[in-house]
Amino acid sequence: MTAALQSDLPPEGGWTTDDLDGLPEDGRRRELLDGVLLVSPSPTRIHQTIAMRLGVALEEQCPDEYDVTQGVEVRINRTRSFVPDVLVTTAEAARRSPSRYAPHEVVLAVEVVSPSTRSIDRVLKPALYAQAGIPFYWRIETGDGELVVHTHRIDPVDEVYTETGRWTKFVDTGEPFPVNLSIARITPRHL
Repeated sequence: MTAALQSDLPPEGGWTTDDLDGLPEDGRRRELLDGVLLVSPSPTRIHQTIAMRLGVALEEQCPDEYDVTQGVEVRINRTRSFVPDVLVTTAEAARRSPSRYAPHEVVLAVEVVSPSTRSIDRVLKPALYAQAGIPFYWRIETGDGELVVHTHRIDPVDEVYTETGRWTKFVDTGEPFPVNLSIARITPRHL
């Protein structure tokens, strides 16, 4: 166990991915932002249902050169590490059966927005995922009893995402592979 956990203070110089590796496997979602440890509350039923259903739907349409998974760490550098709700990686990277991915192995990162992570999922994570070179980012919003999927593609020159769609009935996009998905299919029964 790290000295930081024993003293309730962060390590001198801030948290690193080495410190993350020393933390217990207790089901908590821990992420790093420039050496600051972020611990998210347990996700809600709605959040988890959306992520699960989206993962299954993407897996059904996913070509062999990609892989779909949920909640696996993307280690950007020593002081930045995030855990997307759903991610698509290269099949080559998935064959390693990793506990974490490098950004260049991730094709799509998806975040399901929760009340406690609104600013992080809408502003911070897309900016940092784009800086890390992840080609596609989807953000799923719930509100007013409906679900909206926002799809984005990276502008590799400016390292920012541009919105490619705002989907309320169907996600119909060719990126990162052809996806034709009814929003009703990923919407929880009791939203």
